[in-house]
Amino acid sequence: KNSFNNSISDHQAVLETVAVITHDKKNDTQQANSSRPFQIGDMFGSQNENSDDTETVIDKEDNVFVMSNRKTKYPTLQLDLRLIKDLVVIIVSATAGGIIFSCLGQPVIVGYLLAGSLIGPGGLNLINEMVQVETFAQFGVVFLLFALGLEFSLPKLRVVGPVAVLGGVLQIALFMFLCGLTAALCGAKLSEGVFVGTFLSMSSTAVVSKFLVEKGSTNALHGQVTIGTLILQDCAVGLLFALIPVLGGSSGIFGGMMSMGRLLLVLSIFITVAYMMTWSFIPRFLKLMIQLSSQTNELYQLAAVAFCLLLAWCSDYLGLSLELGSFLAGVMISTTDFAHHTLEQVEAIRNLFAALFLASIGMLIHFKFLWNHVDILLAAVILVIIVKSIVITAVIKSFGYSIRTAFIVGLSLAQIGEFAFVLLSRASHHHLIGVNYSHPI
Repeated sequence: KNSFNNSISDHQAVLETVAVITHDKKNDTQQANSSRPFQIGDMFGSQNENSDDTETVIDKEDNVFVMSNRKTKYPTLQLDLRLIKDLVVIIVSATAGGIIFSCLGQPVIVGYLLAGSLIGPGGLNLINEMVQVETFAQFGVVFLLFALGLEFSLPKLRVVGPVAVLGGVLQIALFMFLCGLTAALCGAKLSEGVFVGTFLSMSSTAVVSKFLVEKGSTNALHGQVTIGTLILQDCAVGLLFALIPVLGGSSGIFGGMMSMGRLLLVLSIFITVAYMMTWSFIPRFLKLMIQLSSQTNELYQLAAVAFCLLLAWCSDYLGLSLELGSFLAGVMISTTDFAHHTLEQVEAIRNLFAALFLASIGMLIHFKFLWNHVDILLAAVILVIIVKSIVITAVIKSFGYSIRTAFIVGLSLAQIGEFAFVLLSRASHHHLIGVNYSHPI
């Protein structure tokens, strides 16, 4: 109780009143159920039982949730019909959008995004509870980065390593400096300006990677540099999380430095262990899966997916990111002779979940909001594209790359990624920015 009250007072939790509607069974029905023998139908709850055994929770925004904690003496199998309906709607809509834009000779990514915006809360509102769909769609990012890792071998990683690591860090530092300087000149808080710099430095790993795959540019020099920089940004998210409490004033500089140092140590250990497994365990494991899958590839496909998800989960559990773990899983397999075979097995899964993820991103778009603020949004988009293109192009060019390669990388990264929403949410919790800046769109 005391811990909960302290969380409320420190603004780390929100106290909300909800209405709970309980459907009680009649006494005679309960007695009848308790006296009758077990039937196979008890394992599958019927529609009538659902109306009696479930509780409905309504929050302050009139969102309705069905609590399926059945009070029966038999275990029951539950179906989330809302999630099934939402997945059917989003997959069918994404397919239709992809077909239309493919026939028009345009990238199917645009079709997925527009399909999501059409069925989302800002469109026809066919899907209004996006938490489950977005969680499910996160597998799209995981498998997309896993497939990229399969094509991004260690020798190529070493070639673009300096520009990806040092250039990526330099890019983030430059944005933090420029935005902090701009905030100071305009009379705003320096901490807010520095945070906006971290916010703007992030690019969308999923969208850019999907675009590179469609264009067949993942093995090109600019593609390798772009992917390497994106992975560095994903790694830096954990460090930026440790920096936000310092900027918000809720943690001292020493505490923030300790948190960042701890994350760097965990990252080093994680990569070292993965590197050791690459030369010892992985080749033997994949060879065994090939032998066991001589008749069918089902077991090999399942093993590859399980390995990807396990490493992604371990990375997230250690405070890193799902993207880093899944990408590293692909790089580990890319050093073996089974990289091409693994890519063939997971390619269909990757395409399905990637489309689901992009459509779920499109559901965040509200046409009415865009129309009401079209002037500000257009100006902001143009400014972000121009500034990010110039800064990133200059950084890549300083590492000795041609102006063409540097410019293509700059244009590829000249947008703001989905991690920016996570950073924005974390910053609002620490009161680093006002509510008006962090209100969901």
